[in-house]
Amino acid sequence: MQTAISGDTFRSGLLHPKFEACQMNLNKRLLSLLVLAIAALSGCSSTPPAGDAKKTQIPLQKVQGKVRVMLDPGDQPLNAGGPALNLWKGKRLYRLFSRRTRKLADDSEYIVEGINAQKAIDEIGDPAQGKQGYPLLSSCQRVVKMAWGNLSFEEIDLKAGILRDRVARYPARTVLLVVKVEPAPPKLTNKASETAGSEGAEDDESTPIVKVAADKQRASLIEGSPVQTAPLWEPAGATVSCKVVISTKGRVAELETGAQLCEAFDWDKLRYQPLEKAGKPVRVATEVEVRFEPRK
Repeated sequence: MQTAISGDTFRSGLLHPKFEACQMNLNKRLLSLLVLAIAALSGCSSTPPAGDAKKTQIPLQKVQGKVRVMLDPGDQPLNAGGPALNLWKGKRLYRLFSRRTRKLADDSEYIVEGINAQKAIDEIGDPAQGKQGYPLLSSCQRVVKMAWGNLSFEEIDLKAGILRDRVARYPARTVLLVVKVEPAPPKLTNKASETAGSEGAEDDESTPIVKVAADKQRASLIEGSPVQTAPLWEPAGATVSCKVVISTKGRVAELETGAQLCEAFDWDKLRYQPLEKAGKPVRVATEVEVRFEPRK
């Protein structure tokens, strides 16, 4: 004999408590599936996280200076098969690489815009703080894509590998992945050279140079500190002695060394008491000891 169960009795669960437990388990499973589906949809979103989006928005850097055409076969694959191009702006050297061959006149002044590879690599960041090698290949790949979009995977790998080699070899010499080049207009060139405090207005070659001992020159420092945080490619830090020439305005105008840590130091932040001999301003040839503190 079968016993009829009313709808109210079934819903109450008084006669069959197992039905209520099964219903609760089913609800939990459905909720878990819903959470997983939402997470999957979020992972497939084409919008990068805010932090990643910020890191990929590296502004172009614009520099003006004299271009020197160099012959370095190792640079050709990164420079569309053309010669290597260096740009000097005061005491800083920029290495120029372009997606297409550019015919620039040697020792002429140009305005160049591009992605500063080292700055972009530092913005991307390195969780290991350079301990696994600098720069990371993945960072170089991202930088190449930032500057020169729509490249094939093979082109990206090739150019990223060469970029990594060049940055690792001379990490303090800025690599610019060029997107635009134009000759500097004569008026702009003249204006820049006449601006007070600019590199071109510092001194001329006829200004005499006087040698000063490092300890004596250290005492004439009136602005800035010879201490700086170590770069990613030398995270342990170090202390180095750098040969420099100080202008009649007390600024470091020339760097007479190829040591990478010396080139990495921000010399613009230092100012010394200008030196005079027989009542006339002179340039100073000396050595400055700078200390790079370890990265934390």
